[in-house]
Amino acid sequence: MVNFRGMKKRLLLWIAAAPLLALAQPQEDAAMIKKISDDILRNGKAYELLYQLTKQVGGRLAGSPQMYKAEAWGQQALAQMGADRVYLQECKVPRWVRGGTDQASVVRIAGKPAARKLDVLALGNSLGSGKPVTAEVITIQDFDELEKRKNDIKGKIVYYNNAFDPTIVKTFIAYGQAGVYRRSGPSRAAKYGAVGVIIRSLTESEANDPHTGGMTYNDSFPKIPALAVGPRDADYLWELGKKSAFSITLKTNGHFLPDTTGHNVIGELKGSEFPDEIITIGGHLDSWDVNEGAHDDGAGVVHTIEILRVFKALGYQPKRTIRFVLFANEENGLRGGTQYAAEAKAKGEKHIFALESDEGGFTPRGFGFTAPKEKLQRIQAWLPLLSPYGTAELSDGGGGADIGPLNRNLGTPLAGFLPDPQRYFDLHHARSDVFENVHKRELLLGAVNMAALIYLVDKYGF
Repeated sequence: MVNFRGMKKRLLLWIAAAPLLALAQPQEDAAMIKKISDDILRNGKAYELLYQLTKQVGGRLAGSPQMYKAEAWGQQALAQMGADRVYLQECKVPRWVRGGTDQASVVRIAGKPAARKLDVLALGNSLGSGKPVTAEVITIQDFDELEKRKNDIKGKIVYYNNAFDPTIVKTFIAYGQAGVYRRSGPSRAAKYGAVGVIIRSLTESEANDPHTGGMTYNDSFPKIPALAVGPRDADYLWELGKKSAFSITLKTNGHFLPDTTGHNVIGELKGSEFPDEIITIGGHLDSWDVNEGAHDDGAGVVHTIEILRVFKALGYQPKRTIRFVLFANEENGLRGGTQYAAEAKAKGEKHIFALESDEGGFTPRGFGFTAPKEKLQRIQAWLPLLSPYGTAELSDGGGGADIGPLNRNLGTPLAGFLPDPQRYFDLHHARSDVFENVHKRELLLGAVNMAALIYLVDKYGF
């Protein structure tokens, strides 16, 4: 006989207890996140690790000797922090070499000799001029003006003065808009016969440091030399172009050596309940050659390692397998992220979530997600758990270059860590991106927020 009275009693007890159970879960999660935060802020190793990466390894351009030194350092760090497994994932990487000091000078103004040196850096992946190139400069505001003046371009050096829109508060949007002049400006000018290109550095900084960064040639047009000029010299060129004709001599030395073998460096914590479900956390190990890559992306690398450290320190055993990935070659090829996703697809792996830190080590502001709308709505319930540590938004749109292929190949939901963006482009791809410009507490708070998010994704899924 079915005991309906007993069943009814148990149901009533469960209904009465449900609010308490619902309350217990957030309290339990809040306590765990507080433990994570306390341990990182007291015992965190991210700043010390960043010192090692920046000062003992230095700039880490793909294919360089420092790339291999950084890979060895990353393996050792992941092992020391207690990864269950540390391994290398091979990928071919480009080997672009700057090849010497980049030079540019204004040599003639209104037909008269001049000698004004400019602070410049060749754009990454650009090819050298060989011998010096001297030509009259045509100053251009944007691509619309380039098209209008296309008949005036042949035989000249094009200077693009397209600056960040200062009214855009989220500076990565302004960077994306101006960045097209770095990426495709040289070939668009070469289409009309330009013999060289100079762009205004992609920064709002008042310092005169030039900012390099990757560009891509269109094989349909000549591969002309391309440089970025420091902001103050950029202002000088723009104002000079309004007053008179002038000429510049430039010389660059960039070239490619044959592709070489690089590696994604991967540490892993095996899941206890769902080991076949994979959560990826990462940053890119490479940097440009002109700096230490402290914010871009040393911060993301040490954020990643710090999350591993704190989970092990607290004895946290994840339900799902967590991979801590130090990606190869984000800056001028994206070979590491592409290879990681390709192998995941080939092996039929189930990647439920990926998180990237590649926007610097500044004060946490939140996370941006590329995920179905219903998932993004559901996780808004996590915001009260994260907000005490700086997360103010779980917004739509975000991820990262290295984890992007996971979404494109496997449909994996993504998130990108969002620190305060106002100072990032003062340093991005410039000689000033060094250890001294990273604040320890801001760096550690970034790791706190990332670790808390990963804990919630691991516990509840995504």
